[in-house]
Amino acid sequence: MSGLSHLDGEGRARMVDVGDKPVTTRRAEARAALRCNPATLAAVRAGTTPKGSVIATAELAGVMAAKRTADLIPLFHPLALTKVVVDIAIDDAMPGFSIRAEVRTSGQTGVAMEALTAATLAALTLFDMLKAIDRTMVIEQVRMTAKSGGRSGDWTAA
Repeated sequence: MSGLSHLDGEGRARMVDVGDKPVTTRRAEARAALRCNPATLAAVRAGTTPKGSVIATAELAGVMAAKRTADLIPLFHPLALTKVVVDIAIDDAMPGFSIRAEVRTSGQTGVAMEALTAATLAALTLFDMLKAIDRTMVIEQVRMTAKSGGRSGDWTAA
């Protein structure tokens, strides 16, 4: 078991020591989708949803979530994030919302989980704010789409 980075020689969970890793610029991008009824999109466009500006609120929630990732995932390193952007767009073809989160830092470990947390929490916030008018919504396609920096190098999803 000692070959696994989050376990000690006796199989106990531990925080990984990243102290010897070089500081590099790290970036990660994640995406998610919230599928809903076309009528829900119409209500968002018209500004007639019961809880107000759902897109702006969900984007802010995603940013806040990225900043709190270390409080949510055990053994996680708290990071000084240098950039967090969450963009939500209405997608009539889905129909629903496309969510994109980008996170950056200069540090010794990456920001993939922060980006995934931001995209997921933005989707959950949309769901919460719209559930009174649409009970058929589905959160789907939560995934990493790109990362750069660090030992493993750059990666972009196909």
